[in-house]
Amino acid sequence: MQRNIEVCLTPALIGLYDITESIVVVIDILRATSSIVYGIENGATSIIPVAQVEECLSYADQGYLLAAERNGEVVPGYDFGNSPFSYTAEKVSGKTVVLTTTNGTKALQLARPNASQVVIGAFLNLDALCEWLKTQDKNVLLLCAGWKDQFNLEDTVFAGAVVSALRDTFSMADDASVAAADLYQLAKDDLRAFIGKSSHSHRMAALNIEKDVAFCLQLNTCQAIPVLEGERLVRLKTV
Repeated sequence: MQRNIEVCLTPALIGLYDITESIVVVIDILRATSSIVYGIENGATSIIPVAQVEECLSYADQGYLLAAERNGEVVPGYDFGNSPFSYTAEKVSGKTVVLTTTNGTKALQLARPNASQVVIGAFLNLDALCEWLKTQDKNVLLLCAGWKDQFNLEDTVFAGAVVSALRDTFSMADDASVAAADLYQLAKDDLRAFIGKSSHSHRMAALNIEKDVAFCLQLNTCQAIPVLEGERLVRLKTV
């Protein structure tokens, strides 16, 4: 089977893609998918992504941790937001987290109804994700969460890293994948400096959370690949 890889640069464009036979990789590097990967790696039983803050609150009486972020900040009254430092083993091991974020959980909800499968990608699990994708007989769509339906740099650079790793086994089916791969080649020798130019990096610097950026740009510190099963993200069983 000839497998194709495509990049959707923003959730606003997902309606242009037929994903019924595709694995969709949701990408929100700063910070939702990085935190999800880290949380699942650290033993979270599951993470339930929801679109709205109010929906997150509806889980309050079920013994779950509630995590809500908007515009880079924790929503008041919630356990935490989407900083990876909130997803340590001490905080999340054996627990379920209900999560809503500005961009990442929206992208997940858009992919969920039609995709063959939805998984989570981050620099933290880049190699594990790519090695698994190579073994799958499915097309791949890399869905960048962007920023409020606009293009962003960090998600596209990560998509380019995946395209670059898979270009020998997948066909690049669109110009977005070519552009993403070229961006990654420009960025790869100093991800921090390149992605430091992004609008969201500047937004996070203004909030004094630049340490989150550095954390999210670490390569291959995790083996977990979160996969959406029903409404929950759980650790993919790869053997």
